[in-house]
Amino acid sequence: MQFFGGSEISPSPPAPTASGNNGHMMYVFNRNGVCLLYREWNRPLRTLNAQQDHKLMFGLLFSLKSLTAKMDPTSAEKGNLGVPQLPGQGCSFHSFRTNTYKLSFMESPSGIKIILVTHPRTGDLRESLKYIYNLYVEYVVKNPLYMPGSPIRSELFNTTLDQYVRGIA
Repeated sequence: MQFFGGSEISPSPPAPTASGNNGHMMYVFNRNGVCLLYREWNRPLRTLNAQQDHKLMFGLLFSLKSLTAKMDPTSAEKGNLGVPQLPGQGCSFHSFRTNTYKLSFMESPSGIKIILVTHPRTGDLRESLKYIYNLYVEYVVKNPLYMPGSPIRSELFNTTLDQYVRGIA
């Protein structure tokens, strides 16, 4: 972390040296906050159980969406802080970065939320998230055996997703 004109107190992680080191983890939530998929690629430290982790991540997204809508300088109607926004409604955020990770976010019109946590030096991932959403539609939604709202258990989706995320630079 760097303060105004100060020195760096908490160092950033080293730059990734090869493909596959950028993606740390990914979440897919439905509109009700149910985690449909959680994948890890490079997460050395676990501090919470999976259920707590999913609740915290969804709560963070809910809070950030609410805050960005409330802070929107272009809208006269601010709504109440904490009231859910419809997908595409109001101001939205795409990512934020800390000294140790970058969180990228996309929400589809149907309310599917895709969160990808990567190395902090990773660039804009909006197109990558759209591509992942398209993979989700092709391999999960169009699968006649998939029941909406249930956890994603498609091996083909998982394999294709793993290959794609490992190639993100």
